[in-house]
Amino acid sequence: MTAACEVSWFSALCDDDYEFLGVSDPQLKSTWEHCRDIVLQAETGGFDNILLPSGYALGIDTTAFAAAIATMVRRIRLLMAVRIGESWPPQLARQIATIDRILGGRLTVNIISSDLPGEKLASAPRYARTLEAMQILKTLLNGGPLDHQGEFWQLKLDAPAVSTVSGKCPPLYFGGLSPDAREAAAQGCDVYLMWPDKQEAVRAIMDDMIARAARHGRTLKFGYRAHVVVRDTEAEARAAADRLLSKLDAAEGEAIRNKSLDTTSMGVAAQSALRENASESGYAEENLWTGVGRARSGCGAAIVGDPDQVLAKLRMYQDMGIEAFILSGYPHAAEADLFARHVLPKLRHGPLTLD
Repeated sequence: MTAACEVSWFSALCDDDYEFLGVSDPQLKSTWEHCRDIVLQAETGGFDNILLPSGYALGIDTTAFAAAIATMVRRIRLLMAVRIGESWPPQLARQIATIDRILGGRLTVNIISSDLPGEKLASAPRYARTLEAMQILKTLLNGGPLDHQGEFWQLKLDAPAVSTVSGKCPPLYFGGLSPDAREAAAQGCDVYLMWPDKQEAVRAIMDDMIARAARHGRTLKFGYRAHVVVRDTEAEARAAADRLLSKLDAAEGEAIRNKSLDTTSMGVAAQSALRENASESGYAEENLWTGVGRARSGCGAAIVGDPDQVLAKLRMYQDMGIEAFILSGYPHAAEADLFARHVLPKLRHGPLTLD
């Protein structure tokens, strides 16, 4: 029997919700009300977790949103994205512990290796700073005193007064393809996140990360972030995918991609290459469609098909060793409902636990 996996949805806090990609819709803007409704839809649908993304120049504030929505959900976890370049780690630890308390112990954290707005660090120091932040967070959120003498922070602090419900640091999810990112992940995170790629490329990344983590005496869990388009038949799913792009202006799509702060990253370059090498209809391999990437930076491909095809694709990734999925679709609330009704009941799933 296939092992259980964590299945998460996505709440579009960063102005990333559309009926037609690239066409702004006031009803789908990143307001408190709209993003709240996506989270509540995901909880009702049975998802285990939901990613609350973060972008300094886009949408609404993630930490404030997480604290508010934590009072409204009863079962679902929250995967709160935090931008390290904008954070002071001891205060971030305090925020994480407080929100975890409000949530009843169901907070997980997506670490983003961001710059400070207005600042531009080279890759190596930026990821070194991110690794330091993860180490500080783990020490404080595991309830210990801190004596950290690093390149970016020199801190000596007593054990914090506020702890998580478990008394332990929540799982840290993190992604990045560059050698600097991979080394930071190997040493600091718990769940290594990947964007869509061909099966052989995903396998190669996993093998590399397993070896890197082992060199530090660690093991990692693996997560996979993708969009989905599921319909009753493959033909209907492909038609729905094509409809998403039916009003896209190429220049507008490029402008949307360039708004993101990660447009020059190795991960974004890999998504662009996947799209450029896809078939004329946009498929990089069976049921993996790259059209989404024409109007967004970051994760740029979708699993497209009927319920059995989408399920088979997810199970193929599970067989490779992936234990967590972060899925999304357009519009987010509507596609969450479709996936929850047609695919999720066929998956063995539940919250990810660390060994």
